[in-house]
Amino acid sequence: MSEKNYDPRMHTAEHILNQTMVRMFGCMRSKNTHIERRKSKCDYILPNPLVEGQISEIEREVNRVISLEMEVTDEFIPKSEAASFLDLSKLPPDAPETLRVVRVGDYDACACIGPHVKNTREIGTFRIISTDFNNGVLRIRFKLV
Repeated sequence: MSEKNYDPRMHTAEHILNQTMVRMFGCMRSKNTHIERRKSKCDYILPNPLVEGQISEIEREVNRVISLEMEVTDEFIPKSEAASFLDLSKLPPDAPETLRVVRVGDYDACACIGPHVKNTREIGTFRIISTDFNNGVLRIRFKLV
């Protein structure tokens, strides 16, 4: 991940979206993610497409979490310790033995190398601009306003 391509606001919103999807639908964090300043997208493996009410609920929940004005922090911890509370299955084989874990308050924790805001109040308003479901993959496209 190249920091020059990642917007800290969008990237932190992606962390919140991922945790919201995990909590609401019991799915894994995004399978594929593309983060840009203007708009971004995340893909989730789900057994069924979502209905309009569920999509609105995701947007409301992400904005609720953003409004809590939580601190975003990071710490470096041994991979063996991180494995006790994080899913490390997406780490590359050559990941270092010490990982950077980014926390969004007490809402989310994730091994990550990208830039983030210092507080969720910096993010702005999260908007889902479109979704589609194809072959068990839900794609959510979003922007910040």
